[in-house]
Amino acid sequence: MKDIIADNKKYIKSVIRKFTGTDNEDIEQEVYIKTWQNLPKYREGGKFKQWICTLTANVCRDYFRSKSFKKARQEVGEENLEDIYQEGVTPEDRIDSKKRQKIILRAVDNLPKIYREVVVLFEFEEYSTEEVAQKLKIPTGTVKSRLSNARKILSKELSFLKGE
Repeated sequence: MKDIIADNKKYIKSVIRKFTGTDNEDIEQEVYIKTWQNLPKYREGGKFKQWICTLTANVCRDYFRSKSFKKARQEVGEENLEDIYQEGVTPEDRIDSKKRQKIILRAVDNLPKIYREVVVLFEFEEYSTEEVAQKLKIPTGTVKSRLSNARKILSKELSFLKGE
């Protein structure tokens, strides 16, 4: 298990950061526990990095649905005070960054399902276009087309963030 943690720690932290915006050690520990529990279910034919990144993404999603997250969000007003007081970052900058992140995630959530699933797999779970195609059982060209269309939709929806 120590080798698994050492080999995949940076990927796990990266996925957690993409979902939560911070390094969350509680989620990271939960990922290691789930990895240990589900290791017998891993199929040797797949890529272990993808498997553990998918598991990490699922743990993050579970965390956002948890009572402890909802309670903490109410108590702190959706802002993590530790993050706001980071050195060199003003509270206004941190709040603006979190607001932008929420707006972007909401825009991704509002995409039609065929675009959303491709964007999530490619951008958030870091699958290649070929891997997305295999996972969704569609041609690679279709993945590229859907990514392009999704990016166009997101660009229009989020143009106000770029000052356009």
